[in-house]
This record gives sequence, C-alpha cells and structure tokens, in this order.
Amino acid sequence: MNPSETGHQPRRRLRRALVAATAAAGLVLAGLAAATALPGANAAPPSRPGHGWSDTADGFASLPGLGRGPTTGGAAGETVTVDTMAELDRYVTAAEPYVIRVADAIDINPKGTELRVASNKTIIGVGTEGEIVGGGFFLGTGVHNVIIRNLTIRDTLMPEDDPDDKEFDYDAIQLDTADHIWIDHNTLTRMNDGLLDSRKDTTFLTVSWNRFFDNNKTFGIGWTPNVTSQITIHHNWFKNTVQRNPSADNIANLHMYNNYLQHASAYGNYVRGATSAVIEHSYYEGTHNPYYTVDGELVQRGNITVDCTWGDVVREQGDAFDPHDFYDYKADPAAAVPALLNEFSGPQPEIGT
Repeated sequence: MNPSETGHQPRRRLRRALVAATAAAGLVLAGLAAATALPGANAAPPSRPGHGWSDTADGFASLPGLGRGPTTGGAAGETVTVDTMAELDRYVTAAEPYVIRVADAIDINPKGTELRVASNKTIIGVGTEGEIVGGGFFLGTGVHNVIIRNLTIRDTLMPEDDPDDKEFDYDAIQLDTADHIWIDHNTLTRMNDGLLDSRKDTTFLTVSWNRFFDNNKTFGIGWTPNVTSQITIHHNWFKNTVQRNPSADNIANLHMYNNYLQHASAYGNYVRGATSAVIEHSYYEGTHNPYYTVDGELVQRGNITVDCTWGDVVREQGDAFDPHDFYDYKADPAAAVPALLNEFSGPQPEIGT
C-alpha cells in the first residue's frame, strides 16, 4: 500500500448508495436496539473530567450495525488477570466473553506469533504494566466486539529482513473482516511489519488515543475491492514513522480528527481508491505530504502544518460526508493536540486498575 501501488478506481455512485444504505440501516438498528442498548450508546460517551477521553467506545465502534453493537468487549463475562502467554492465549481464544487484565510484560514465543482473539473480549493493561513483547494479536473474519486497551505491544523487528519488511509479517494488531473493534490508549512500536493493519472489510472500528512510534509500515487500511468500511481515528500520535500513517483504501466513511503526525518521512494521511474521508483539527510536524488523495474524496479543515513539505498532490476534493450524521463528537483545537497527546495518549496509570 505504497503511493506507487495501483489504487482501485472510484465508484462514487456505488459508494454513495452503499453509504446511504448503511446509514439508513444504522438508524433502523438504533431504533430497534433502543430498548436493550446501553444508555447513550449512540451519543458521545462521557469523558473523564480533565482528560477528554472516554471509558466507553466512541465513533463508529459505538454504533449498531451488522445485527450487533455497540462495542462493549467482554463486559458481559468474568474478569481474569494474566501474566503468562499460556494464560493470555487461553482466555483470548475462549468462546465465552472475558475481561482480560494483563498485569505484567508477557513474552510471546515463537517471536512474531499473533494470538487468535475470539469475539466478546476486552484485553486491557493494568495501569502502565501490561506489555505484549515479541508478538501481537489477530482478529479474523467474523470476530466482533473486541476492545484492546492500555497495552504496550512491541519489538518483533528482524534485522535480517529486507528494508521494506516483506519477509516476516509480524504485526502488533491485524484485523481481517472483523467488526465492532475499539483500539484505545495503546503504545505500538518496533514491529517488523505493521503496527495496526485493518484489512479486508473490517468495519465499525475506532482507533483512539494510541501511540504509533518508531516503525516503517505503520497503519494500513484496505486490501479489498469493497467500499463498506466505517472507521474513526482520533487523538493518535504518530512519531518517527515512515509509510501508512495511515494509508486508507476503499473506505466508505473515514473520519480522522485530532491526530498528531511528527516526523512521518514518506507521507502522512493517504486517502486512496474510492475512500470518502474527513480529516480535521490535526497537527502535522516535519511530515512529507501531511494529507492527500488521488481518486478519493477528502474534506480537510482546521489542520495545522509545521515544517512540512508538499509534493504535487491533491490536498482536498469532493464533498465526502458529515460525521455528525453518524455520531456526536467534539474536536479539540489543532494547536492543543501535541500537548494533549503528550500527556494522555498511550497507556494510562488509572486504566485497568
């Protein structure tokens, strides 16, 4: 998913029809689920006073769709605490719902192993102690209602790999046609392939308050001819990365706001294929091509660029969509984003305790 790769040609009429159908379905499901959904599930969730971040999923992960949702993870199940790979693997693969507290650094062997996560799970670090070292997580087709929160996932780099990291496909988190996923307050760093790959038709995904540090392939989205995915990406810090920050191909609705890109060397937010994107109130520092599109629709507003460079790229085109048609949110001013993310992104001592 590099800029030189061939993107899918836009199918705007089809995409608009799909978006309209999805929005209508969401409204119908919201009405049907009103009696059983969590209170306020479709509104902006309450935030911690003074922090600005939520303890429940927001954005597209908070919405009903595909006959399920909002995203609650393993809240319906037992809470367990793990500190070994065997314990972690036992509970993440279980059929039953679980809240799985990671209380220490867990080494993954063999290196690069991605534990297969089943539906209805919360995997959460205890304060700043929870780490997954040398491996990651995989969520396959049909897996849904998963929260991965407050963890550090790190260190699968293979020095013998080629410069483009093609031999050892070791990701921190890989999603293949999963839905209703919330990835929040993690630090993902130094993985041999992607930090986060949202592949195929993964949808109802929210990625919030994470740190994506020191990596080549950072956050790829796509690998599908379909234009159905709905994704929210907000309050994430990308630092010392190269490509895919993210690169987003064929996304029906991509909403990005209050992100901080610092020293992304190849490119920043790349809107590809038939993606419809809104990028707003984000801060870009020392980044080449902070945001741009080729065939997709891109609305940008309120962003700040500092010491950035631009090539001959399209910075905005088309009407995209209005995120408020789907959910409530409040963006912070772009100028406040670096300080907010320096203090409140990544694992927090009060989460998971």
